[in-house]
Amino acid sequence: MSGLLIRHAHLIDLSAGIDQIGDVRLEGERISELGTSLSVQGDRLLDADGLCLAPGLVDMHVHLRDPGLTHKEDIESGCEAAAAGGVTSVAAMPNTLPSADSPETIRYILEKASRAKARVLPVAAVTKGLAGKELTDFEALKQAGAVAFSDDGNPVATSYLMSETMKRAAKLQMPVLAHCEDRALTRDGLIHEGEISQKLGVPGVPAAAEDVGTAREIALSLSLGVPVHICHVSTAVSVDMIRAAKKMGAQVTAETCPHYFVLTHEKLLSRDADYRMSPPLRPEKDRRAILEGLRDGTIDAIATDHAPHTAEEKAVFEKAPNGVVGLETSLAAGITFLVENGIMSLPELLYRMSAIPAKILRVPCGALREGGRSDLVLFDPQKSWAVDPAHFHGKSRNSAMKGLQLRGCVQYTFCRGNLVYRR
Repeated sequence: MSGLLIRHAHLIDLSAGIDQIGDVRLEGERISELGTSLSVQGDRLLDADGLCLAPGLVDMHVHLRDPGLTHKEDIESGCEAAAAGGVTSVAAMPNTLPSADSPETIRYILEKASRAKARVLPVAAVTKGLAGKELTDFEALKQAGAVAFSDDGNPVATSYLMSETMKRAAKLQMPVLAHCEDRALTRDGLIHEGEISQKLGVPGVPAAAEDVGTAREIALSLSLGVPVHICHVSTAVSVDMIRAAKKMGAQVTAETCPHYFVLTHEKLLSRDADYRMSPPLRPEKDRRAILEGLRDGTIDAIATDHAPHTAEEKAVFEKAPNGVVGLETSLAAGITFLVENGIMSLPELLYRMSAIPAKILRVPCGALREGGRSDLVLFDPQKSWAVDPAHFHGKSRNSAMKGLQLRGCVQYTFCRGNLVYRR
Protein backbone atom coordinates (compact mmCIF):
# COMPACT_ATOMS: atom_id res chain seq x y z
CA MET A 1 0.00 0.00 0.00
CA SER A 2 1.37 3.42 -0.95
CA GLY A 3 2.01 6.06 1.64
CA LEU A 4 0.65 9.58 1.87
CA LEU A 5 2.79 12.61 1.08
CA ILE A 6 1.58 15.88 2.61
CA ARG A 7 3.25 18.74 0.73
CA HIS A 8 3.89 22.45 1.31
CA ALA A 9 2.49 22.54 4.88
CA HIS A 10 3.68 24.90 7.61
CA LEU A 11 5.18 22.30 9.95
CA ILE A 12 5.05 23.27 13.63
CA ASP A 13 6.47 21.37 16.61
CA LEU A 14 8.15 23.43 19.31
CA SER A 15 9.46 20.29 21.06
CA ALA A 16 11.45 19.39 17.93
CA GLY A 17 12.35 22.96 16.99
CA ILE A 18 10.33 22.73 13.77
CA ASP A 19 8.68 25.87 12.37
CA GLN A 20 9.01 25.81 8.58
CA ILE A 21 7.34 25.02 5.28
CA GLY A 22 7.89 21.35 4.46
CA ASP A 23 6.60 17.91 3.59
CA VAL A 24 5.66 14.86 5.64
CA ARG A 25 5.44 11.30 4.40
CA LEU A 26 3.15 8.88 6.26
CA GLU A 27 3.50 5.13 5.89
CA GLY A 28 0.97 3.24 7.97
CA GLU A 29 0.98 4.30 11.59
CA ARG A 30 4.35 6.06 11.41
CA ILE A 31 5.90 9.19 9.98
CA SER A 32 8.52 7.83 7.62
CA GLU A 33 10.08 11.11 6.48
CA LEU A 34 10.11 14.85 7.24
CA GLY A 35 11.77 17.40 5.01
CA THR A 36 11.49 19.79 2.11
CA SER A 37 10.78 18.89 -1.53
CA LEU A 38 10.38 15.19 -0.73
CA SER A 39 10.20 13.02 -3.82
CA VAL A 40 6.97 11.30 -4.81
CA GLN A 41 7.39 7.54 -4.49
CA GLY A 42 4.04 6.28 -5.63
CA ASP A 43 2.45 8.15 -2.74
CA ARG A 44 -0.98 9.62 -2.58
CA LEU A 45 -0.60 13.41 -2.46
CA LEU A 46 -2.22 16.04 -0.27
CA ASP A 47 -1.35 19.65 -1.07
CA ALA A 48 -1.45 21.52 2.26
CA ASP A 49 -0.41 24.93 0.96
CA GLY A 50 -1.65 27.57 3.41
CA LEU A 51 -2.31 25.04 6.18
CA CYS A 52 -0.42 24.36 9.40
CA LEU A 53 0.55 20.77 10.20
CA ALA A 54 1.16 19.88 13.84
CA PRO A 55 1.11 16.84 16.10
CA GLY A 56 -2.43 15.72 16.87
CA LEU A 57 -3.64 17.36 20.08
CA VAL A 58 -3.53 15.40 23.34
CA ASP A 59 -6.49 16.29 25.55
CA MET A 60 -5.62 15.07 29.02
CA HIS A 61 -9.07 15.63 30.55
CA VAL A 62 -12.15 14.23 28.82
CA HIS A 63 -15.36 12.51 29.94
CA LEU A 64 -16.52 9.93 27.41
CA ARG A 65 -19.43 8.62 29.58
CA ASP A 66 -18.74 5.05 28.47
CA PRO A 67 -19.62 2.60 29.99
CA GLY A 68 -23.04 3.29 31.42
CA LEU A 69 -23.93 6.85 30.42
CA THR A 70 -23.84 6.46 26.66
CA HIS A 71 -26.99 8.52 26.09
CA LYS A 72 -24.70 11.53 26.72
CA GLU A 73 -21.64 10.31 24.80
CA ASP A 74 -19.83 7.07 24.06
CA ILE A 75 -16.29 6.20 23.09
CA GLU A 76 -16.96 6.27 19.36
CA SER A 77 -18.96 9.53 19.36
CA GLY A 78 -16.50 11.23 21.72
CA CYS A 79 -13.64 10.29 19.42
CA GLU A 80 -15.63 11.62 16.43
CA ALA A 81 -15.79 14.95 18.26
CA ALA A 82 -12.09 14.73 19.09
CA ALA A 83 -11.14 14.13 15.45
CA ALA A 84 -13.21 17.14 14.35
CA GLY A 85 -11.21 19.26 16.80
CA GLY A 86 -7.79 17.95 15.75
CA VAL A 87 -7.48 15.87 18.92
CA THR A 88 -5.94 12.44 18.36
CA SER A 89 -5.49 11.29 21.98
CA VAL A 90 -7.91 11.72 24.88
CA ALA A 91 -7.46 10.82 28.54
CA ALA A 92 -10.83 9.38 29.58
CA MET A 93 -11.86 10.14 33.16
CA PRO A 94 -13.18 7.32 35.35
CA ASN A 95 -16.59 8.63 36.47
CA THR A 96 -18.57 6.18 34.37
CA LEU A 97 -21.07 3.45 35.36
CA PRO A 98 -19.43 1.32 36.56
CA SER A 99 -16.52 3.58 37.36
CA ALA A 100 -13.16 2.69 35.84
CA ASP A 101 -11.98 1.07 39.05
CA SER A 102 -11.30 -2.47 37.76
CA PRO A 103 -9.04 -4.02 35.12
CA GLU A 104 -12.16 -5.33 33.36
CA THR A 105 -13.51 -1.82 32.80
CA ILE A 106 -10.12 -0.54 31.62
CA ARG A 107 -9.91 -3.41 29.13
CA TYR A 108 -13.48 -2.70 27.93
CA ILE A 109 -12.56 0.93 27.24
CA LEU A 110 -9.41 -0.01 25.34
CA GLU A 111 -11.15 -2.70 23.29
CA LYS A 112 -13.94 -0.36 22.25
CA ALA A 113 -11.46 2.44 21.57
CA SER A 114 -9.52 0.25 19.14
CA ARG A 115 -12.23 1.01 16.56
CA ALA A 116 -12.49 4.74 17.35
CA LYS A 117 -11.14 7.81 15.55
CA ALA A 118 -8.80 8.84 18.36
CA ARG A 119 -6.60 7.06 20.84
CA VAL A 120 -8.23 6.67 24.25
CA LEU A 121 -5.98 6.78 27.33
CA PRO A 122 -7.96 5.37 30.27
CA VAL A 123 -7.64 7.14 33.62
CA ALA A 124 -8.36 4.75 36.47
CA ALA A 125 -10.24 5.58 39.66
CA VAL A 126 -8.27 6.25 42.84
CA THR A 127 -10.98 4.79 45.08
CA LYS A 128 -13.44 1.98 44.48
CA GLY A 129 -16.65 3.34 43.05
CA LEU A 130 -15.17 6.86 43.43
CA ALA A 131 -16.56 6.61 46.95
CA GLY A 132 -13.48 8.00 48.67
CA LYS A 133 -13.08 5.09 51.06
CA GLU A 134 -10.95 2.24 49.73
CA LEU A 135 -8.07 2.54 47.26
CA THR A 136 -8.19 0.56 44.05
CA ASP A 137 -5.51 -1.93 42.95
CA PHE A 138 -3.17 0.52 41.25
CA GLU A 139 -0.78 -2.10 39.93
CA ALA A 140 -3.52 -4.21 38.33
CA LEU A 141 -5.07 -1.11 36.76
CA LYS A 142 -1.72 -0.08 35.29
CA GLN A 143 -1.18 -3.55 33.87
CA ALA A 144 -4.65 -3.41 32.28
CA GLY A 145 -3.66 -0.23 30.44
CA ALA A 146 -4.54 2.75 32.64
CA VAL A 147 -2.25 5.76 32.14
CA ALA A 148 -3.09 7.79 35.27
CA PHE A 149 -5.19 7.85 38.44
CA SER A 150 -7.95 10.28 39.44
CA ASP A 151 -11.29 10.46 41.21
CA ASP A 152 -12.15 13.42 38.96
CA GLY A 153 -15.65 14.66 39.46
CA ASN A 154 -14.85 14.17 43.14
CA PRO A 155 -11.85 15.27 45.17
CA VAL A 156 -9.98 12.42 46.85
CA ALA A 157 -11.84 12.40 50.13
CA THR A 158 -9.10 12.70 52.77
CA SER A 159 -5.53 13.92 53.01
CA TYR A 160 -4.48 10.45 54.14
CA LEU A 161 -5.98 8.78 51.06
CA MET A 162 -4.42 11.38 48.79
CA SER A 163 -1.05 10.90 50.45
CA GLU A 164 -1.23 7.14 49.91
CA THR A 165 -2.39 7.70 46.33
CA MET A 166 0.52 9.98 45.47
CA LYS A 167 3.08 7.65 47.05
CA ARG A 168 1.75 4.51 45.35
CA ALA A 169 1.39 6.20 41.99
CA ALA A 170 4.93 7.61 42.19
CA LYS A 171 6.32 4.11 42.74
CA LEU A 172 4.53 3.00 39.58
CA GLN A 173 5.69 6.14 37.73
CA MET A 174 2.05 7.07 37.08
CA PRO A 175 0.57 10.58 37.28
CA VAL A 176 -2.16 11.57 39.72
CA LEU A 177 -4.70 14.03 38.29
CA ALA A 178 -6.21 15.99 41.18
CA HIS A 179 -9.69 17.50 41.25
CA CYS A 180 -9.08 20.22 43.84
CA GLU A 181 -12.16 21.04 45.88
CA ASP A 182 -13.21 21.20 49.51
CA ARG A 183 -16.79 19.92 49.41
CA ALA A 184 -17.49 21.30 52.88
CA LEU A 185 -17.03 24.75 51.34
CA THR A 186 -18.82 23.99 48.06
CA ARG A 187 -21.95 22.73 49.88
CA ASP A 188 -24.93 23.18 47.53
CA GLY A 189 -23.34 25.95 45.44
CA LEU A 190 -24.21 26.13 41.75
CA ILE A 191 -22.04 28.98 40.40
CA HIS A 192 -19.22 31.21 41.63
CA GLU A 193 -20.10 32.92 44.89
CA GLY A 194 -20.22 36.65 44.15
CA GLU A 195 -22.32 39.41 42.68
CA ILE A 196 -23.82 37.23 39.94
CA SER A 197 -24.93 34.48 42.33
CA GLN A 198 -26.46 37.19 44.53
CA LYS A 199 -28.30 38.78 41.60
CA LEU A 200 -29.67 35.39 40.56
CA GLY A 201 -30.50 34.34 44.09
CA VAL A 202 -28.73 30.98 43.76
CA PRO A 203 -26.21 29.44 46.17
CA GLY A 204 -22.59 30.13 45.29
CA VAL A 205 -19.33 28.19 45.34
CA PRO A 206 -16.59 30.23 47.06
CA ALA A 207 -13.25 30.39 45.29
CA ALA A 208 -11.79 29.06 48.56
CA ALA A 209 -13.33 25.65 47.81
CA GLU A 210 -10.86 25.22 44.95
CA ASP A 211 -8.02 27.03 46.68
CA VAL A 212 -8.12 24.86 49.82
CA GLY A 213 -8.02 21.74 47.66
CA THR A 214 -5.11 23.10 45.63
CA ALA A 215 -3.22 23.98 48.80
CA ARG A 216 -3.66 20.43 50.14
CA GLU A 217 -2.25 18.78 47.02
CA ILE A 218 0.68 21.19 46.85
CA ALA A 219 1.52 20.62 50.53
CA LEU A 220 1.44 16.84 50.05
CA SER A 221 3.61 17.04 46.94
CA LEU A 222 6.19 19.19 48.72
CA SER A 223 6.16 17.06 51.87
CA LEU A 224 6.34 13.70 50.10
CA GLY A 225 8.60 14.79 47.25
CA VAL A 226 6.31 13.24 44.63
CA PRO A 227 4.46 14.65 41.60
CA VAL A 228 0.85 15.78 41.34
CA HIS A 229 -1.11 17.33 38.50
CA ILE A 230 -3.75 19.97 39.27
CA CYS A 231 -6.83 19.77 37.04
CA HIS A 232 -8.98 22.60 35.63
CA VAL A 233 -7.42 25.58 37.46
CA SER A 234 -9.87 28.50 37.60
CA THR A 235 -8.89 30.92 40.40
CA ALA A 236 -6.25 33.60 40.81
CA VAL A 237 -5.21 32.27 44.23
CA SER A 238 -4.67 28.75 42.88
CA VAL A 239 -2.51 30.16 40.07
CA ASP A 240 -0.45 32.08 42.62
CA MET A 241 -0.03 29.00 44.83
CA ILE A 242 1.05 26.82 41.91
CA ARG A 243 3.54 29.48 40.80
CA ALA A 244 4.99 29.68 44.32
CA ALA A 245 5.08 25.90 44.66
CA LYS A 246 7.09 25.56 41.47
CA LYS A 247 9.59 28.13 42.76
CA MET A 248 9.89 26.01 45.91
CA GLY A 249 10.76 22.99 43.80
CA ALA A 250 7.44 21.15 43.99
CA GLN A 251 6.80 18.55 41.30
CA VAL A 252 3.48 20.19 40.44
CA THR A 253 1.95 20.59 37.00
CA ALA A 254 -1.36 22.18 36.13
CA GLU A 255 -3.96 22.54 33.38
CA THR A 256 -6.74 24.96 32.66
CA CYS A 257 -9.61 24.89 30.16
CA PRO A 258 -10.62 27.31 27.40
CA HIS A 259 -13.80 28.41 29.19
CA TYR A 260 -11.71 29.78 32.06
CA PHE A 261 -9.62 32.04 29.81
CA VAL A 262 -12.48 32.99 27.48
CA LEU A 263 -15.55 33.56 29.69
CA THR A 264 -16.54 34.99 33.08
CA HIS A 265 -19.46 34.38 35.43
CA GLU A 266 -21.31 37.27 33.74
CA LYS A 267 -22.49 34.67 31.19
CA LEU A 268 -24.63 33.10 33.93
CA LEU A 269 -26.94 36.10 34.01
CA SER A 270 -28.66 34.34 31.10
CA ARG A 271 -29.59 31.46 33.45
CA ASP A 272 -28.34 29.12 30.74
CA ALA A 273 -27.00 25.92 32.29
CA ASP A 274 -24.63 25.44 29.36
CA TYR A 275 -22.42 27.93 31.21
CA ARG A 276 -22.39 25.84 34.38
CA MET A 277 -19.42 23.59 35.08
CA SER A 278 -17.22 22.57 38.03
CA PRO A 279 -15.24 24.54 38.97
CA PRO A 280 -17.51 27.39 37.88
CA LEU A 281 -16.83 30.39 35.68
CA ARG A 282 -15.14 33.11 37.74
CA PRO A 283 -14.87 36.94 37.69
CA GLU A 284 -12.66 38.87 35.29
CA LYS A 285 -9.77 39.07 37.79
CA ASP A 286 -9.56 35.28 37.82
CA ARG A 287 -9.74 35.08 34.02
CA ARG A 288 -6.85 37.53 33.80
CA ALA A 289 -4.87 35.49 36.33
CA ILE A 290 -5.41 32.36 34.21
CA LEU A 291 -4.10 34.26 31.17
CA GLU A 292 -1.02 35.35 33.11
CA GLY A 293 -0.50 31.79 34.37
CA LEU A 294 -0.56 30.58 30.79
CA ARG A 295 1.73 33.40 29.65
CA ASP A 296 4.45 32.69 32.22
CA GLY A 297 4.19 28.90 32.16
CA THR A 298 2.71 28.45 35.63
CA ILE A 299 -0.13 26.57 33.92
CA ASP A 300 1.51 23.86 31.85
CA ALA A 301 -1.28 22.49 29.68
CA ILE A 302 -4.66 23.23 28.13
CA ALA A 303 -7.36 20.56 28.37
CA THR A 304 -11.11 20.72 27.79
CA ASP A 305 -12.79 18.84 30.66
CA HIS A 306 -15.20 17.79 27.86
CA ALA A 307 -18.33 16.82 29.83
CA PRO A 308 -21.35 15.93 27.68
CA HIS A 309 -24.95 16.16 28.95
CA THR A 310 -28.26 15.95 27.13
CA ALA A 311 -30.41 18.98 26.34
CA GLU A 312 -33.07 17.62 28.71
CA GLU A 313 -30.57 17.45 31.58
CA LYS A 314 -29.40 21.00 30.91
CA ALA A 315 -32.90 22.45 30.49
CA VAL A 316 -33.48 23.64 34.08
CA PHE A 317 -30.78 25.98 35.38
CA GLU A 318 -30.97 25.04 39.06
CA LYS A 319 -31.21 21.28 38.48
CA ALA A 320 -28.79 20.78 35.58
CA PRO A 321 -25.58 18.80 36.06
CA ASN A 322 -22.26 20.61 35.73
CA GLY A 323 -20.21 20.32 32.58
CA VAL A 324 -19.62 21.58 29.04
CA VAL A 325 -18.32 20.02 25.83
CA GLY A 326 -15.14 21.37 24.32
CA LEU A 327 -13.28 18.95 22.04
CA GLU A 328 -14.37 20.61 18.81
CA THR A 329 -13.58 24.19 19.86
CA SER A 330 -10.42 24.01 21.99
CA LEU A 331 -7.83 24.67 19.28
CA ALA A 332 -9.78 27.57 17.79
CA ALA A 333 -10.43 29.06 21.24
CA GLY A 334 -6.70 28.94 21.93
CA ILE A 335 -5.83 30.60 18.62
CA THR A 336 -8.50 33.29 19.02
CA PHE A 337 -7.99 34.22 22.67
CA LEU A 338 -4.34 33.34 23.31
CA VAL A 339 -2.43 33.61 20.03
CA GLU A 340 -4.39 36.50 18.52
CA ASN A 341 -4.17 38.41 21.81
CA GLY A 342 -0.42 37.91 22.17
CA ILE A 343 -0.54 35.68 25.24
CA MET A 344 1.56 33.05 23.46
CA SER A 345 2.76 32.12 20.00
CA LEU A 346 1.05 29.49 17.86
CA PRO A 347 3.92 26.99 18.34
CA GLU A 348 3.66 27.50 22.12
CA LEU A 349 -0.11 26.92 22.06
CA LEU A 350 0.28 23.69 20.13
CA TYR A 351 3.04 22.61 22.53
CA ARG A 352 0.73 23.15 25.53
CA MET A 353 -1.99 21.11 23.80
CA SER A 354 0.15 18.20 22.58
CA ALA A 355 3.72 17.62 23.78
CA ILE A 356 3.22 18.85 27.35
CA PRO A 357 0.08 16.78 28.09
CA ALA A 358 1.81 13.75 26.54
CA LYS A 359 4.83 14.32 28.78
CA ILE A 360 2.70 14.62 31.92
CA LEU A 361 0.79 11.45 31.01
CA ARG A 362 4.01 9.71 29.94
CA VAL A 363 2.63 8.58 26.60
CA PRO A 364 4.49 8.59 23.24
CA CYS A 365 2.28 11.19 21.53
CA GLY A 366 2.45 14.86 20.64
CA ALA A 367 5.54 15.04 18.43
CA LEU A 368 6.48 15.45 14.75
CA ARG A 369 9.43 13.15 14.18
CA GLU A 370 10.56 10.48 11.80
CA GLY A 371 9.48 7.12 13.16
CA GLY A 372 6.90 8.79 15.38
CA ARG A 373 3.16 8.24 15.37
CA SER A 374 1.27 9.50 12.34
CA ASP A 375 -1.25 11.38 14.50
CA LEU A 376 -1.55 14.81 12.89
CA VAL A 377 -3.79 17.84 12.56
CA LEU A 378 -3.89 20.11 9.52
CA PHE A 379 -5.64 23.42 10.13
CA ASP A 380 -6.14 26.85 8.62
CA PRO A 381 -4.98 29.35 11.28
CA GLN A 382 -6.73 32.28 9.56
CA LYS A 383 -10.13 30.81 8.74
CA SER A 384 -12.97 32.14 10.94
CA TRP A 385 -16.08 30.18 11.79
CA ALA A 386 -19.11 30.53 14.04
CA VAL A 387 -19.62 27.92 16.74
CA ASP A 388 -22.93 26.19 16.08
CA PRO A 389 -23.41 23.14 18.34
CA ALA A 390 -26.00 21.77 15.90
CA HIS A 391 -23.06 20.82 13.69
CA PHE A 392 -21.04 19.07 16.40
CA HIS A 393 -19.97 15.47 15.89
CA GLY A 394 -20.48 14.22 19.45
CA LYS A 395 -23.85 13.35 20.97
CA SER A 396 -24.24 16.42 23.18
CA ARG A 397 -24.49 20.13 22.43
CA ASN A 398 -23.80 21.81 25.79
CA SER A 399 -21.09 24.18 24.60
CA ALA A 400 -20.08 27.32 26.48
CA MET A 401 -18.51 28.58 23.22
CA LYS A 402 -21.79 28.58 21.28
CA GLY A 403 -22.34 31.65 19.14
CA LEU A 404 -18.73 32.80 19.29
CA GLN A 405 -16.78 33.64 16.16
CA LEU A 406 -13.48 31.78 16.37
CA ARG A 407 -10.36 31.81 14.22
CA GLY A 408 -8.52 28.60 13.32
CA CYS A 409 -10.32 25.80 11.54
CA VAL A 410 -9.34 22.12 11.45
CA GLN A 411 -9.31 20.81 7.88
CA TYR A 412 -7.88 17.29 8.25
CA THR A 413 -7.09 14.99 11.17
CA PHE A 414 -5.04 11.80 10.89
CA CYS A 415 -4.88 9.15 13.60
CA ARG A 416 -2.77 5.99 13.22
CA GLY A 417 -2.14 7.18 9.68
CA ASN A 418 -5.84 7.10 8.81
CA LEU A 419 -7.79 10.15 7.69
CA VAL A 420 -10.37 10.37 10.49
CA TYR A 421 -11.73 13.85 9.78
CA ARG A 422 -12.01 16.07 6.73
CA ARG A 423 -13.88 19.34 6.83
